[in-house]
Parts: sequence; structure tokens; C-alpha cells
Amino acid sequence: MMQHLIVLPVVLPLVAGILLLYRRQGATRAKRLVGVVATALLVVVGIALVARAAGGEVTYYALGDWQPPFGIVLVLDRLSALMVLLTAVLALGAVVFACAGDDERGSNFHGLFQWQLMGINGAFLTGDLFNLFVFFEVLLLASYALLLHGGGKARIQAGVHYVVLNLAGSSLFLIAVGVLYGATGTLNMADMAVRLGELPAERAGLVTAGGLMLLVVFGLKAAILPLYFWLPRAYAAAPAPVAALFAIMTKVGIYAILRVYSLVFGEHAGPLANLEQAWVWWLSLGTLVVAGVGVLAARDLRLLVAYLVLVSVGSLLAGIGMGSPAAVSALLYYLVHSTLITGGLFLLAELIGLQRGKAGTRLVKGRPLHQGGWLAGLFFVGAVAVAGLPPLSGAIGKALLMASAEGGQRAWLWPILLGTGLCALIALSRAGSTLFWRSQGEPMGLPLPRRQWFGVAWLLGASPLLVVLAGPVSDYTRATADQLANPQVMVNALLNDAGGTP
Repeated sequence: MMQHLIVLPVVLPLVAGILLLYRRQGATRAKRLVGVVATALLVVVGIALVARAAGGEVTYYALGDWQPPFGIVLVLDRLSALMVLLTAVLALGAVVFACAGDDERGSNFHGLFQWQLMGINGAFLTGDLFNLFVFFEVLLLASYALLLHGGGKARIQAGVHYVVLNLAGSSLFLIAVGVLYGATGTLNMADMAVRLGELPAERAGLVTAGGLMLLVVFGLKAAILPLYFWLPRAYAAAPAPVAALFAIMTKVGIYAILRVYSLVFGEHAGPLANLEQAWVWWLSLGTLVVAGVGVLAARDLRLLVAYLVLVSVGSLLAGIGMGSPAAVSALLYYLVHSTLITGGLFLLAELIGLQRGKAGTRLVKGRPLHQGGWLAGLFFVGAVAVAGLPPLSGAIGKALLMASAEGGQRAWLWPILLGTGLCALIALSRAGSTLFWRSQGEPMGLPLPRRQWFGVAWLLGASPLLVVLAGPVSDYTRATADQLANPQVMVNALLNDAGGTP
């Protein structure tokens, strides 16, 4: 069984999704059981993968026993293992929350949820560019339907923009893959890295064009400036458990930039080395500025959290733009923190909206909440964490990012990052006072289901846990950054080692 561990994050949600879609009507309890159990098993598999990758060895799974560079391979290293575990933890909180009733507002929720997990996990594990495109399409197709789950004018409008932009991105992705394949003769990322080191000068322009087209595609997925405008409305309109899962979607784009440009366009690529760095650095700072303005301008709690996702995107891309192993280590710690906390805040916004009646999540005066004390406590934890205030994990993540800046980078990153944090603090303080203090009349709302409380506590509880485990987590992210800085390890594992796992 252990030799097939690498493929389980793809096969498990695939099989679960087929079972859940086999009977489209009825059997709600059975569907919920299958969805929760499959997602919980993914958490167990993710833990096992992290334990296996922690030693630093890069392993791969050759589907059909077709060896690289010709066969389809799933690759396990520290980074892919971390992302699979992070996805599973986030998904478990979201799917348990959905089982309180959100899953019944439309059809096929649990099956589509599992297939989106399959696409996300496949994107994190794949070892070649074409299958990265395939898994992108799988996760996007599922996300189209999940975004529209339950219907409504706002979701349909946001869904149309989301679908059109991602279809354009997919077309550009396919063109970029074709250009790189034509120039290098391979799609395996490790093999492409080797061939770029021996690339004839006359093909350098073609590869540069392909590499920059990929950067546009990944930048669209990550929502970098100026390709961010689809994100706030789409995330704010999505059902709460879907929006929580979408917190990992932008990280797929960030992961792709990290993976492709550290492996394929690393130092070995000569004049093509660090092709993305200058672009990502300046655009990440612009993204932070725009996100800070959006946070201050938001007049709805869901939209506010969506802009906080954009703040995390800018912070993470700034780490990529700095380019050092210390910056990559810092961004990985911050990535774990921001994904879980923003996911938890989307779920919390739904709970608050349910108890405010017609006021919903709009930041206007309303009646007191029936369980306002507990909701206010969770909001306080989430706000402190996401704004980057001590003693929670956001402060550690931002401190690590700022400490990794070198020379002139500090003059740009420090004021912008701290200024954006101040914007978040002001906006969250205003939202909290409006939701919990500026209320009048009798309390309203019914007691909330335990499943919804579990989903929120599961994700927001990650912040104090990341503080307690800051040492081991930082050690792991530091080792991951060092591994990414040495792409020859993956090249040797895929191309020089004999045999794989069929």
C-alpha cells in the first residue's frame, strides 16, 4: 500500500466523486458520510506524505510504469506534500460546515467538491506541464459548478466573469505549453530544465515567450495585479464552504510559479534564469496596495474577507519576488497561515449573516446576535490573526517575510506590508464594532448547528497551533526552500535514478 501512497490524493477523491455522483438524488446522509470520510482520509494521507517527504528524498509515481521523461509522473517532495496536507485540512473544515445544510441548496455538491480536490491535488503532485494544464481544467470545471451552487443573480454574474477569464487563461496556457514543447521537445519539467541548460541561442526568444505566457496564466490563477479583478466578487458571491475551499485556489497559481520557475527556469537556465522575478516583485507590491484600498472600501463582510485573500496573495508573491531561500521559507509559513485563516473567516461570515436576518453580512446596523458572544470571540481571533498582530501566527509570518528582505527590498516591502496590515486592522475593527456593538433591539437568529461551529473552529484554531508549532513548521519550510533552491535533486530523482513506482 505504501508504494501507492503518492497517487492516493488523486485516486481517493476521484473514486469518492464517482460514488457521490452515481446517485444524484436523495441519500443525503450517505453522501455526507462519504464526503466527510473521504476528506478525513485525505488528511491522513497528507500527514503520511509529509512524514515521507520530510527526510528530503524526492520520489515519484510512474503511472502505467511508463518512466520519465516520457510517462506521466506524480512527484512527491516537501513542497507538494505540504500543499496536499494543507488542502485536506482546509477541505475538511469546509465539507463539515457544508453538511449543516449548505450542501442541499443545489445538486451534486459533494461529488463536485471531491473532484475539485482531485484537480487541486493533481496540480500539486504532477511532474509535467501538460498534466498541470489537465489538472487545472479539472479543478476549474468543478469550481464553475460549485460557484453557482444554490443559484442567485450575484453568483451568476460573478460566475460568468470567472468562467470567461479562466477559459481565456486556459487557452493561453495551452499555447504556452505548445510553444515550450516545440522549443524543447519535452513536457516533463525536470527534463525541460536539463534541456534549457543546453538550449541553442536561436530558440531562447521562443522559450522566453512561452515562459512569460505561463507567468500570465499563473498570475491570473493567483490574482496578481492587474489580473485580480475577478477574485473579490467571485469569492464574495460563492457559498461559504465553497469560498473557504477557494482560499487554496489562488495558492495553486502561487505554487505553479514556485515550482515551474525554480525548477525549469532556475540558475541552470543561463540567460533565462529567474525569468519571473522582476515582474513578480513589482506586481506583488502593486497587488498589496490595491488590496489595502479594497479592504478599506469593502462594505460587506464577505467582500472584506475576499480582499484579505488578495492581501495574502500580494504578500506571498512578494516572497517569490525577493527570490532568496529565506523569503521562500517565510512565504510558505505565511501561506499555511493565510489559507486556513481566510477560509475560516469565510465560514464565520456565513454564521454572522445567518443570525443578522435581512442585514446579512452587510456592514450596517442590525439587531444583536443570538450567539453574539461566541461569534465575537471567533471574529476577534480571526481578525487578530489575519491582520498580523501578536501573538498569533500572522505576526510570525509577516515578521519572517520582512526579515527575509534584503537591501533596497526593505525600503519597498516594509512600509507597504505594514501599511496594508494597518488597513486590514482598521477595516476589521470597523466591521467588528458594526456587527457586535452597533446593534439595537432584541437578539435574533436561531442557535447554529454544531457542524458549522466545528468548521470555523477547525480552521481558525490553526493560528494558535501554528504559534505553538512555529519551530517545527519553520524548520520544515526552511528545508523546503532549500530543496527548491537546488533543482538538481529533483532532476536526479526523476531522470537519473533507476526505476519508479508503477
